[in-house]
Amino acid sequence: MELHNHHISNNSCNSNPVSFEISGNKSQRSVRHKSVQFEDTFLLREENPRLIYINDPRKTNDKYEFSGNEIRTSKYTIITFLPKNLFIQFHRLAYLYFLAIAALNQLPPLAVFGRTVSLFPLLFVLCVTAIKDGYEDWRRHRSDRNENNRESLVEQSGGFRLKKWKKIQAGEVLKILANETIPCDMVLLGTSDPSGLAYIQTMNLDGESNLKTRYARQETALAVSEGGTISGLVRCEQPNRNIYEFTANMEFKGQKFSLSQSNIVLRGCQLKNTEWIIGVVVYAGQETKAMLNSAASPSKRSKLESYMNRETLWLSIFLFVMCLVVALGMGLWLLRHNEELDTLPYYRKRYFTHGRDDGKRNKYYGIPMETFFSFLSSIIVFQIMIPISLYITMELVRLGQSYFMIEDKDMYDSSSCSRFQCRSLNINEDLGQIRYVFSDKTGTLTENKMEFQRASVCGKNYGGSLLMGDPLQEKNIAVTQRRWKLKSEVSVDSALMALLHKDVVGDERIAAHEFFLTLAACNTVIPILTHGTSSSCINGEFHEDVEAIDYQGESPDEQALVSAASAYGYTLFERTSGHIVVDVNGEKLRLDVLGLHEFDSVRKRMSVVIRFPNGAVKVLVKGADTSMFSILANGTEMDDHITNATQSHLSEYSSQGLRTLVVAARDLTETELETWQCRYEDASTSLTDRVVKLRQTAALIESNLKLLGATAIEDKLQDGVPEAIEALRQAGIKVWVLTGDKQETAISIGLSCKLLTSDMQQIIINGNSEDECRNLLADAKSKYGVKSSNGRNQNLKCNKNAETGNLKVPVNTKSSNVPQWYAGKEDGVPSVPLALIIDGNSLVYILEKDLESEVRTLCFPLHKGFCSLVICIF
Repeated sequence: MELHNHHISNNSCNSNPVSFEISGNKSQRSVRHKSVQFEDTFLLREENPRLIYINDPRKTNDKYEFSGNEIRTSKYTIITFLPKNLFIQFHRLAYLYFLAIAALNQLPPLAVFGRTVSLFPLLFVLCVTAIKDGYEDWRRHRSDRNENNRESLVEQSGGFRLKKWKKIQAGEVLKILANETIPCDMVLLGTSDPSGLAYIQTMNLDGESNLKTRYARQETALAVSEGGTISGLVRCEQPNRNIYEFTANMEFKGQKFSLSQSNIVLRGCQLKNTEWIIGVVVYAGQETKAMLNSAASPSKRSKLESYMNRETLWLSIFLFVMCLVVALGMGLWLLRHNEELDTLPYYRKRYFTHGRDDGKRNKYYGIPMETFFSFLSSIIVFQIMIPISLYITMELVRLGQSYFMIEDKDMYDSSSCSRFQCRSLNINEDLGQIRYVFSDKTGTLTENKMEFQRASVCGKNYGGSLLMGDPLQEKNIAVTQRRWKLKSEVSVDSALMALLHKDVVGDERIAAHEFFLTLAACNTVIPILTHGTSSSCINGEFHEDVEAIDYQGESPDEQALVSAASAYGYTLFERTSGHIVVDVNGEKLRLDVLGLHEFDSVRKRMSVVIRFPNGAVKVLVKGADTSMFSILANGTEMDDHITNATQSHLSEYSSQGLRTLVVAARDLTETELETWQCRYEDASTSLTDRVVKLRQTAALIESNLKLLGATAIEDKLQDGVPEAIEALRQAGIKVWVLTGDKQETAISIGLSCKLLTSDMQQIIINGNSEDECRNLLADAKSKYGVKSSNGRNQNLKCNKNAETGNLKVPVNTKSSNVPQWYAGKEDGVPSVPLALIIDGNSLVYILEKDLESEVRTLCFPLHKGFCSLVICIF
């Protein structure tokens, strides 16, 4: 991101590049991050990049290859509505059957009912469904029209004028004001903040309510602040669906610099806490990342409707056989009475009556045709076997269901003044047939509000005696400079606070200092100062120079760590593109940011390279213990003692359900710095494999680190989560949770939210190879008496209820009283409830075809008992 895009002279690069590679086991290399899953598609981007000429849309789209900014989410148009809607409706086999019956009834020899009357039932059902679908699509058209006719400020003739969204083109320069929605994907050129900072809310994209930070390059931000027309060239990748990556370069006033995800704002986001931003459009309309991820509205069909299609097919086959038998009997009867047909009623060839009809010939078509007509007439007579009234009733019932669901007072949220919404009437009945619930943990089961709880510094555990409020006041520590007041209070440990303010300089004091300095510097959090002062009482005296400070960032974990550092006296209060300023117990410390490697799920860590005022350069790193301990330096016996103590503390924190991180640092030599700077500059400006190259560059400095300590953060469960999960389990619904925590933390959270219970047998799969995972699965199957899938096929066929997951449980039954399944009652089913826990490395191998069947065999009890699945991908 912009914070670490520091210009470095290429003169420092060695003419002979140093070869290097990332070491790691096979399992680590197999894991792919969500932002890396599109890497293979980036390989050809540099060969055919998209060229965006800033403030020159005509030159940008001179070949008319870029789409406009008009969007369409509707399914039908006036021309396509009738044929497309009929095509979708006739996916119901019963409708084809009724259409065939109506067509047969139009033939004179087969007309049982009136020709027009026979069409009414089918036309009624088709019209009701078409009106419903048409109304839903009309609402989409209305939403599209309102969206396309919204207006934004576009630079035209040297000034910003309002222009409708649908007329915005790639290459135009837009100005977005506070609380407005972004109309298209834009590269930031400048903001109202002098440092080029902007805050956006991405709830419409990823559902996250916390604000994200985006940055304008200092080169363009300075030009925007000076005024005048901005011109330049943006060379970016072709439109793609990946909202977590953006690879581009910009040529501006003879300079060429890189652009990343932190420099682009996407359509649908909202500008928050920023007066205005100015940016250039790179993707518009259907080519924006939001629209590329917005699939066309599917034609939803419920399970009941699919079941009725199958039943209709079988009834049609049975009806065909019945009519065939009737026709065959008619043919045999006509053959037997062939000589008597002249005198038999309805089959005599000539009338023998007095009057006008005397001698008139009867409509007789011969035995074969009479047999065929008998077959068709039988279809009309037996058509009631598939009643069309059933489908009419279903449509009316769905309409009534939607009314009662919308008006249900128990589903009204008074805090947001919102009620239940029924957006599709076709799947109402599926709400009562849910068998599985897949859930994320953070922000879904938890509040996503992190609180700093424990810390391990230099092998010692802190956090047992926490103090609230003003920690310096509690310890009677004098403060000579400005004090900072956090928006939310942070609990601190008195012993750790005393250590930080010792006058004696020792290894433990230095480690604690670097520990909290890393928490304050190794992040992407932006400090927000509240202008004006407030009074505070320190040592019995009132001070009027206390200034309020708040932190905004993409990660709540980082905000909690930075707030904790501030509570202990290390306050980050200024951040620009090239430096940060930290108030260390009243003394301002300015640190130059030379580069920052963001966190990803392959490295599982984050690092920042900073230069101190005395010229020393350090790399500060924080990350998961699984990735940090392997890159620590081989130190003395004391270092080994600290490492073992820290690992013990981490296990203790994880067992308490806390989120843990390991903190480390080391000094960089001039040679290491020059080598890293050269590679970093090349990697950050590359249009191909930028993520891989930056990861390889980070490996140069993320090694031989000195362990400083570890942190533990608490993310509390939301109110009612344990009760909700218990109710789901009582209803026979299986709950599967995906979390990024450590295995111990995931188990602890699972117990606290009642996803796991004490009577469950935990099957833990945490192998580092395919063979190890296979052995763990085989041991679990043999231990709990689960047979292989081949030996259990007969049980699957015989037990329909188990296959569909239907389990009857009384409403007032508690989970502890729910009857369990015993091996003596049914072969191949364990006698105790099971919980399957899979870590991220094992999941890579388990998803392979060879082991997938084994996992299905092991998960078979999940269909029958009250079992759970926890997947840890950390």
